[in-house]
Amino acid sequence: MKLLITGGSGLVGSAFNINATKWSSKDVNLINFDKTLQAMINLMPEYVIHTAGKIGGLLGNMNHKGQFFYENITINTNVLEAARVAKVEKVLSFLSTCIFPDNIKYPLTEDQIHNGEPHNSNYPYAYAKRMLDVQSRAYREQYGCNYVCVIPTNIYGPNDNFNLESGHVLPSLIHKCYLAKQNNEDFVIWGSGKPLREFIYSKDIAQLSLWALENYDEDEPIIFSTSEEISIGDVAQIIAKHMNFKGNIVFDKSKPDGQFRKPSSNKKLMKYIPKYKFTTLEDGIQETIEWFCENYPNVRK
Repeated sequence: MKLLITGGSGLVGSAFNINATKWSSKDVNLINFDKTLQAMINLMPEYVIHTAGKIGGLLGNMNHKGQFFYENITINTNVLEAARVAKVEKVLSFLSTCIFPDNIKYPLTEDQIHNGEPHNSNYPYAYAKRMLDVQSRAYREQYGCNYVCVIPTNIYGPNDNFNLESGHVLPSLIHKCYLAKQNNEDFVIWGSGKPLREFIYSKDIAQLSLWALENYDEDEPIIFSTSEEISIGDVAQIIAKHMNFKGNIVFDKSKPDGQFRKPSSNKKLMKYIPKYKFTTLEDGIQETIEWFCENYPNVRK
């Protein structure tokens, strides 16, 4: 199997322990269609796992709305069109749970993606990701391309972006806790700590993606989720425990919470692979913190 993974040096791409070509932004500029197409034709992969994109947490999405929209919709459009021209056999693309409407019936299910406006805090990124689903379906219908999409909940793990401003909530909290411990300061968390999130370990995502690449061919996306919610405050407590942080945990309620909750259903996934065992959040956070501390000078921060 000749496999290409875009975003190969990122959180998800680096989790694949498999023989594959991995493109990072240093290898191919996916915003440039000509370069993307030429690289795809030169490689001629049979399969593509498309994880590349401009990704950030709440603050990054709020402060760079135009950039997040342009870069993501351009990257996605270029990768899928280049794969079509190069006659790639199958493309598996990553969406995000933020694509779902703000006002929605919970839990999130695959059939509700386009049933309303996404949350205002990250709507440009969400719409760009929605168009990846639209383009995949359109290419299936017109060209017969086997393009499928997966929807992971909040992914975390080694090689994440731990930047305090542009990172997602869990890696940002790990970095904040690390600095608070180093500087003997309070561990300060944005918001009330009450919002609920579902987290899934990057190694699980890699395993599930390879399963989907071989076994999932529906035009409707499939959610990758543990379907287990936890509050941001409880996540902070777990991080503090594994970081051996003994100081104060402070919630800055002057900062926004973002969307309160967006629980998802993994019934479709479990119908396919009912015996799959997810990495526990405790184990995943512990492994991530160990990696972060060992690699601190070189992590994305």
